Parts: sequence; structure tokens; C-alpha cells
Amino acid sequence: MAPTKPIVEHTVDRTPEYEKFLEELRDFHEKRGTHLDPEPKMGNLSVDLYKLFNYIVQNGGYDKVSDEKLMWRKMCEGLGLMRHNAPADAYTLKQIFYKNLAAFEIKKIHNKEPPPPEILEFTTAKGGSLLTRTLENFVAKGRNDREDSEDGSTPGRERPVAETPASGRASRGLREAPAPRVIFHPDTNSSRQTRHASGAQQIGTPSSTSHSHNNSAMAQNPSQSNPSRNGAYIFNPPGYDTNNPIVQGFAPQPVQQMPLRIVDTPSSNPELFARKQRLLKQPPTVVSNPGMIVRACLPQGALDGPNIYERCLLSLRSGIPSEQAFGTHHLLKISHERGDKYKFSQFCGLAEGLTELALSIGGMIYHVNWTISNDPDSDNTDIGELDGLEGTPDILERIAQLKRRKDVDDNILPAEFRDQLTLVLESTQTIRNMVNMPDNAYFMSEYPPVRDLLCILLNLPELESVVELKHLALEIAESILPYLVLRSDDPLYQSLLAKLESDDRGVILTALKALNKIALNHPIETNRLGNVPPSVLQRIMDWLLLNDEDLLDITTDFLYQYTAVVENLDTMLKHIKMEHLVTHLVRLLSHGAKRSTRELIVSEARLAYDPPNETVVPTPKDLLEKLLAIEEPERCYAWIRCFFEEDPDSNITQLAIWQAYNTEFLEPLKRKGRSMISAPEFIKSITSVYESAGAQIVHEQGPGGQSQQKYLIRGIRPRRYPISPDGRGYFQCQLPAPPGKPPAAKCGAWNLTAEKMWDHIVAEHLGDGVSRTEDGKLVNKEGMHSCAWNHCQKFPQPTKMFLVQYMAHLKTHLRSEEIRHAAKPSEISPLAPLPPPPSPSSASATKSRGGSYPKSRVVKPAKTVTITIEETASARDERNPNAPPQAAGVPLSAVLILRNIAQYVPRTEAEAELRKKGGVEGWNEILFRPVMGRLWDVFTENRLLTPHLAGLFGLLEQKQQVRRFTVEE
Repeated sequence: MAPTKPIVEHTVDRTPEYEKFLEELRDFHEKRGTHLDPEPKMGNLSVDLYKLFNYIVQNGGYDKVSDEKLMWRKMCEGLGLMRHNAPADAYTLKQIFYKNLAAFEIKKIHNKEPPPPEILEFTTAKGGSLLTRTLENFVAKGRNDREDSEDGSTPGRERPVAETPASGRASRGLREAPAPRVIFHPDTNSSRQTRHASGAQQIGTPSSTSHSHNNSAMAQNPSQSNPSRNGAYIFNPPGYDTNNPIVQGFAPQPVQQMPLRIVDTPSSNPELFARKQRLLKQPPTVVSNPGMIVRACLPQGALDGPNIYERCLLSLRSGIPSEQAFGTHHLLKISHERGDKYKFSQFCGLAEGLTELALSIGGMIYHVNWTISNDPDSDNTDIGELDGLEGTPDILERIAQLKRRKDVDDNILPAEFRDQLTLVLESTQTIRNMVNMPDNAYFMSEYPPVRDLLCILLNLPELESVVELKHLALEIAESILPYLVLRSDDPLYQSLLAKLESDDRGVILTALKALNKIALNHPIETNRLGNVPPSVLQRIMDWLLLNDEDLLDITTDFLYQYTAVVENLDTMLKHIKMEHLVTHLVRLLSHGAKRSTRELIVSEARLAYDPPNETVVPTPKDLLEKLLAIEEPERCYAWIRCFFEEDPDSNITQLAIWQAYNTEFLEPLKRKGRSMISAPEFIKSITSVYESAGAQIVHEQGPGGQSQQKYLIRGIRPRRYPISPDGRGYFQCQLPAPPGKPPAAKCGAWNLTAEKMWDHIVAEHLGDGVSRTEDGKLVNKEGMHSCAWNHCQKFPQPTKMFLVQYMAHLKTHLRSEEIRHAAKPSEISPLAPLPPPPSPSSASATKSRGGSYPKSRVVKPAKTVTITIEETASARDERNPNAPPQAAGVPLSAVLILRNIAQYVPRTEAEAELRKKGGVEGWNEILFRPVMGRLWDVFTENRLLTPHLAGLFGLLEQKQQVRRFTVEE
């Protein structure tokens, strides 16, 4: 089967908001004088009233949800409360909200006074219109309001068309609640009426036709049919008589006129009694509906009759086909809509009646009438007599004797056969619906004739008309088998095994699921699954090769239980190739797996300089002005960030870094009359900026073998270029130095943007070669220009060109440098290309100005490890939702089967025979050695299966050590 759609799990979350809501709700019900159920039950689930209230209000409130068809079912689904019976769940949820939250919603949400409890909480939840309900417009429905036919005859099989109420929903007569309790008010207003007054109030003598009306006519006008019920209904919930405000505030009413009910007598209604006498004199006749005469002979209101449940039961046991049709039709409807509350234990004879009606299939197919005998002294010699006390152990032999069957043609079915088959189908389907409830399933498991019925249905001949009966029998067996312990020779167990030889996929799936549930509620030793035919074992192994998710899941579950018994493993070793089975199971360890590769970084990639460099680049003029405007120690923090970066493998002497800082800021601060930071505070500031930086004293051996102390700061190194406080990098001018400097040296001026670098080039390098207009713009005149920017080969010699052409070429260098230095250092790739090292002349010129370039760069790549990950099906533990996911599905079943084989194979007789023949390896060695490599692969790649495979390896290693010890002895 396809996997069911996952639903939301409903739980009670006891949050502070939940507790506050319940406290407010308790106060409301206490003031109102009504009862509050703080955690009402829907089956085994507790309903969270806080979630329920918010969810219903979000969907428009009680009235709106009640007006829309099937809306309460959607509410159940949204709250995660939907179980196996949608109509019953919807009505239960509606009843819970109606009793506990409806009045609270009117007061809290709509700011209106709710109706009195007499017409709200104390009445049924059928219908809506709570906001407009008052004492005047509300009419409570009593017992006589139930639906019935007008002529008193048995209803037909066709579903009656119910009148649609104003809300637009179809009425369901089976859901009407019983009549509420009525507080008795004595009528003591006036004295006894006079004869004349009482006679004036009598109603005329009814005609003979008026007494033929049934209960439906009485329900339409209860005041006419029963004058004693004309008084207003006052309701009170059971068990709360002393708490009801009406009882507490009761005051004696003034004496009122007491209405009297008309009683038919021979004097007042002679026609009725004359008709009774005529009927008594008539000979007895068979009628289709005996209830017609009873209701016609009795006055209105004298007999209400049994409820629908008892009526169906009596119809089922009556033996009258029309009554049985009525009973099975409505029982099927009840079992579908009220299956969670309809129990066999509450209706004596219901299970027996359904079973006996289903057994009538024997007389339809064969020349036999199956009957149930409860006589303990019966010898059960009759082939059609079933033992109702202990079950019939030879039921399969009796079925085998029924070789001669009736002539049944699937293409042409007589009307009588079709009607009887419908009764059998409806009775069997009713049993199937009811055993879905655990209490009913346990009840039927204790009723032996049900097992005989299942054996008869499962062994029916291959006819299309009985296919549905066989599927229903399998589903019934699936529900009751968890409570049964079947031996290997049990007829029901043998019938289920026979269904595994079928070619119908649905039959195979249901039969396997049923076999997997034998004695599910008992210890595992009781489910031994013995005497499985070798042909079935071979078919099961063949099913493992199919690409069928449902069949694989059910088959592996069966094998897990089957291989847990040593005798079963002996059977498998003798009749099938266990080596092939183990190979297929190892293959299923990766069933539905998703493989992926990941790289785990052992160590990050980083840059280092060799040899270490202690020279700090000079400070650009604009950056120096910004730093001078900052006070200490912020200036020290900013300078360190702009000129140093973290490097765990580098260090710099404290003297070198202090001298670099002192050179830049001592004279400018003196000119401004400001003081500098002291050397100890400066060293502390460095360790405050970078966590990896720290002052350290190193002892080195100096000249003459004397030990010298060297004061270092580890964890930082000078940057290759300074950065601004906002993280943008400076870049240097690579054109030849202006006049007055060594001719081979580069200019080396630091600038932050391409525009500022172009202004520098125009002012320092072009000099008199350009002229400006009155408004300061450059004149585009022709001249001799060359480009020596960082060894550029575009214009190595002076070339005649316009200034615009030279500017466009030079800006390509500037823009690339700006882009490369604009990113923050943390965003620059360690493998990004660096400019070529400066020439010796340039380096010497830089050193003459106090700057320096690193000699070389060493790239330390990241150390990574590539691993393969295999992910299979997983599920969370329902008992601990916060726990990590666990292995599930076919892979889990496969590894558990392998573990059973490794654990129990050494105990089999085949293992002992192998040892006697000189096979010292043992079956575990034969089965698992060829697949051990793949098992280790799964162990290393599948994290979810690792614990289970570790247990398997432990079993294999343990058996191997035992074998080695035995061989050495």
C-alpha cells in the first residue's frame, strides 16, 4: 500500500498561556454554574482546549463551522485528532467545543451574553445559531422526534432522503442524543377542576384513521399526541443537581391548572375496540412487517419501541429476509459512523447473529448449511455442525470434502442469490468495521466460531462474486490475530499460508500483514511461524528482488519474525540457498539510499611570509591625519588594525613595533602639544586588539654563548599594504619616481582610490606636460607619453598620443589595483595572485623611506578529508520526539534479519552436521565472509545503521572466537 499521509500529532502543551486560559475558563464555568472538563478525551487522546478554542475562532467560530458541510472533519484533521472514524470524530469534537467553549466564545469573542445553560450546555450539540438562540425560539427535541416511516413498514435498503435543515447539512438520525433529564415541577396552582370544566377541555373523539399514525406523526406534533408533555423542558446535566442555579433558586409555583391526558375507553372510542375484536377473530396471517398491527392496535404514545441498535439486533436474529436486510443495512452504517462506541460486549447476541448470517454463504456455494452448536455433549459428526465452544479443529478436512458445489455463474446471478450475497457481504463488512476497535477485536478473538468462519471464507472457490468476501476475511484476521496464539497446525494459520501461493498482490500483502501480527500482544516466543512450505520460502526470497516498496516492507517484517526461531532457520538451510538470501539482504541495506560526498576541513588555509618581516609600511598622509584626530588608546587600536594582521606562526619584536609607532606619531603630536601613549600601555593595547597576539619573552643564545632575552609579540605580522579604518586597502603608485629621486626607483605613493591616484600622477609625474583651462580642466593636447606601471609592455617607449588616450590606458591599471585592494582582507582569497616582487632598486628606495616589502609568500593550503555519506530511511521515536532520528524501513529490517541469522544459525542442526563433516568454518563463515567488505562499507558510510552493524560484527566475532577455541582443543 502507499504510505499514509502524515498527520499532525495532537498533544497538550502546558504552557503559561495554556494555564492562564484554563484558569479563566474555570472561573467562567463556575460563575455560570456549568461543568468544565479541562482535558476531554477523544479515544486515547486528550484534547487541548486552548488549541481547540483558538483554531475554531480562527475559522470563524462555532456557528460558522457548524453551517459549513463537513467543516468539523477538517477541524479534526487540522488539530491532529482524526482517527479511523471521521463522522464520529467530528461529532465528538463538536460536542467537546459545545459543552466547554461555546458559551465562552460568545462572551469572550462576540462580547454578548450567552444563552442560559438550559438551552446551551444542557442540550445536544446538533445545529448551530448560538448567537441568536433564546428561550422563545429554541425547541428541544425529545425521544419522539426520531425518524420513522409514515406507514409503519420496515424501511427499504435505499437510503432515505432526509430533509435539509437551514444550515444546509444532512441530518443524521442515528446521532440524536437521548432525552435530557427533566426536573419535575408539581402543578399546584388551583383546586381540582369541575366536571363541566374538564369536559369542556376534552378533545373530540378521534376517528379510526387517527390511530393508524405512527411515531413520526407524533414527533411532528407532540402536543396533540401526548398532552401531558406540553410543559416547557427544563434540563439539568447528570450529577450536578445540587449545583444547578435553577435548583438552588427554586421557589414554589402558584397553583396551576393540571392538564389531563385522554384515555381511550370503549365508551369514548368504540371503533378502536371494535377493530381489535375483528382482528382477534381473523385467522393468523404472515405479514412482512408485524410491527404494523401492533402500532395500529395501540393508541398513540402507548409504545415507543426499541432504539435503533436493539431494533437492528432483533431484525438480524429474526430470520425474516426483509428484517435482516433492514438490520444489516443499518448495522453497516452504524459500524462505519459510530465504530468507536459500538461494542459487541454491549449487545448480547450481535456477534453470534452476524457470524451465523455470514455462514450462510456455505448453503449458497455448496450443498451444506453451516450451523453453530453450543452443546458440550455433541459429537460433531455432522459435516455442517461447527463447535461453538472450542472451535472446529478439522474444519479444513470438512471443507475439502465439499467437492460438489452448486452451479454458480458469475456472469448471471439470480435475484435470490444476489440478495442473500448482499446480506453476507454486509454482515461480514460490519464485523470488519467493528474489529478495527481493539475491544471488539479482542472480543471476537475469544469467540471460536469466527475462526471457523474465516477458514470457510478463505477457502471459497475461485469465483469473482466472492473475491470481496476473501479480502474482508483477511482484514478481519489481521485485526484479531494480535490476540491469538496459533500453532503450526491451526486451520486458520494454514489457510493464511495457502494465500501466499496466490498471484493476487493484494491478497499476498494482506495475508503477510496478518501473519506478522500473530500474537503481537504476547511474548515473541509465541509467534513461531512454523511449517512454512519450502515453495513459500522460495517465493518470499524471490519477492526480495522486486522493486515493490510495500511488498519489500512486509516481506522483510515476516522474515525478521521467521528467522528469530532456530527450527525455522534449519528449514531455510535445507530448502533454499541461504547464501543468496544473505546477499540480497546486504543489498537491501542500501535500499533507497542517497549517496553524497563531503569534504571535512582539518585545518584552514592561510598565508605566511618567509623570512619573517618586521618592517612596517609607512603611513599614507590622509590616513595619518585621520589617526592624529583620534585620542589614545583608540588611536593605537586603529593603527594596529590598519597595519597588522593575525598570523599564529609569525612574531615581531616589541622594540620594532614601538619604534614604528613612535616614528609616525611622536613629532606630529609634539607639534600639536599632545602626549603619546607609554610603551607598556602600547604593548597591552596590541593584545586587546587581537586575541591571538600576546607578549612573550624568549631566551636566545647570543654571541659568546651568553643567553639573551628577546621580547616578542607573537600572533601578528605587518600587512603588505595598509588598510583604512573601514577595511579598504591602499595601493602604491608603480610609475618611476619623480625627479630628485633615484632613477630606477618606483614612486611608491599610497592612495586609496583610483581618482586620488590619478590626481597624484597628474601633479607629480606629468608635471609641465599638461595644461589646464580657466575652470581647472585638463587640456587634451598631444604629447610623448610612456607607461612603466608595474612592468607594463603596452607603451614601453615614449609614444606620441593625446592625453585622453594615455589617461584611458593608465586608468585600467588604477581600476584593477583599486578593485584588488578594495575588499576586506578577510574576503581576499589566500590563492589570489599577488603583484610581482619589487625590483632591488625599488626595494632599496622603499627602505630609504622607512618602508619594506616582504621577500616572498608561502601559501599553506587547507587540509581536507573527503568522506562518502549514505542516508537511508529514518524515523523519530514517538516516545521521545526530541531524540535524533533512528534507522527505519527496509534497511533496518534487513540488518535485523542478518543479526538473527548470525545469532541463531550456530544453534541449528545444520551447523552440527557441518561440524561433523569437517566444515570447521561454520555457517556464519560461509554466509558472511563474501559480503564482509560491503558490510564494512555500509558501517563506515551509513551513520544510522552503524549501531546495528556493530552488534552484527560482535556476534560474528564472538562465534569466530568460540570456533577457534573449539578447533584448538
